[in-house]
Formats: sequence, structure tokens, C-alpha cells
Amino acid sequence: MAKNKEEKTNVMRVLEQKKIAYTAHTYPHEEGVAVDGVTVAKSMGFDPAIVFKTLVARGASKQYYVFDVPVAENLDLKKAAKAVGEKSIEMIHQKELLPLTGYVHGGCSPVGMKKLFPTVFHETAENLETMIVSAGKIGYQVELAPHDLAALVRAKFADIIVE
Repeated sequence: MAKNKEEKTNVMRVLEQKKIAYTAHTYPHEEGVAVDGVTVAKSMGFDPAIVFKTLVARGASKQYYVFDVPVAENLDLKKAAKAVGEKSIEMIHQKELLPLTGYVHGGCSPVGMKKLFPTVFHETAENLETMIVSAGKIGYQVELAPHDLAALVRAKFADIIVE
């Protein structure tokens, strides 16, 4: 398949503007159809443990939070609430995602949201050489150093997945 011009997403433009090294990856997809993260990881030839999904939740205080966890894992709402100092948190409804973040379900990235929300990466990311997150569009991912990404979005690392 010949590529005439690599499509750049907003996430890629932000990373370039901030001079953060990344590698772009694509995976086959149907337009507008979100694919589960494990399928995405395998279709790109990566271990699902280094491919992270971005989840958005709302705390009891009505503050929004962003959590990135490996695609094969599930967010533990109690641990996530503790990590951000909330009494409780709940996932936002899918219809709220686009107006709040600027991203669609299946293409949500911690980079380039309309607003910078408090962000937490699962602690396994801290020890990875690179991690992969959505490039802000279904079919596109970016691979980069976890600490570069964490510095950009001011994320912290914590145990936030279901055991």
C-alpha cells in the first residue's frame, strides 16, 4: 500500500510543537467504528501491556479526570478516586466525551484535549521504555516515552486497575 502523505493528527502536531519524539502507528479500521484495544494492539503487532486506553471520569466534586490504563485492563474506580483525592468517581457517558474533550470514543488521547484535566497513568507505564496511546483519531496511535508524555500532560503514576 503506497502512502502519498502521512496524515497528521492534532496529537502529532502538539508533540512536534513541544519537541517530543514519537513514532506514529496506524491500524486497519472502519470509518467511525471503535475497535477494542486488545485487537488494536495485536493488529499493530504490540503487546497489549504497552498500549494504553484513555478513559475520562467525573469525581464526586464534579471535577473531570483522565486515566490511562493498559488496553487489556479495567479501571478500578475506588483506586482511581483515591489516586485523585476524590470520595468517588464515575465514568462519563459516551455522549459527553466529544463536547468535553474534542475526541470520539475509540480515538480519545491524553494529549490535546480541549482542557488539561488531572491525569493518572497506571503505574506499569512508569517502567516502560515506550507506551502507545491514541493519536486522537480512530486508526492512529503514537508511541513515545512515558515520562515525556507524563510531563506534557502533568500526569502522575498510580495503581488504578482492577486486580
